[in-house]
Amino acid sequence: MTTIAVLGNGRVGGNLAQALVRAGHQVTAVGREPGAAADAAGAARIVVNATPGAGSLERLTALRGELRGKILVDVSNATVDGPDGLPADLIHPGTSLAERLQEALPETRVVKTLNTMLFPVMTAPAALAQAPTAFLSGEDPQAKQAVRELLADLGWQQEWITDLGGIRTARATEAAILFVPHVIRASGFAPFAVSIVR
Repeated sequence: MTTIAVLGNGRVGGNLAQALVRAGHQVTAVGREPGAAADAAGAARIVVNATPGAGSLERLTALRGELRGKILVDVSNATVDGPDGLPADLIHPGTSLAERLQEALPETRVVKTLNTMLFPVMTAPAALAQAPTAFLSGEDPQAKQAVRELLADLGWQQEWITDLGGIRTARATEAAILFVPHVIRASGFAPFAVSIVR
């Protein structure tokens, strides 16, 4: 059992929190209240960033002390939304939210994952017709191994997980969010994910 704080209690955060509880972890899920977020992050071993990506950097930088020494699992994408509310552009072109978080929180081990799929797939990858891929980006091998174990608890088989390397590789997976609105417009809001097929 791992003590986990999920920051963000919307569809993404709520879905992840429920699945992690079912897997036997001790989970605290909080919304945007700074005090509650600080308490939850300070008490957890692993913190999941499921806050809206546009404000994640500011919110998490304010928790620098509470996040010191922790693993921060970043599942958010920082985007500018179009008139229809779907992602239209990246807030951090040429870099990524994960890189900015790692720069701002040098004593926190940031791991980017689960950001190349619609949120239901995060906790039910086997429900898709073909195996999806979960990517890992981060500088700390031990932190990435801990995240691998969490992904396994969420139903991800190890062969479905691809370690891309350092945190700089997150700019590639974050850019994949720009596929999402086009796929939704073409096929509707049905669960899907990026998959590497060999």
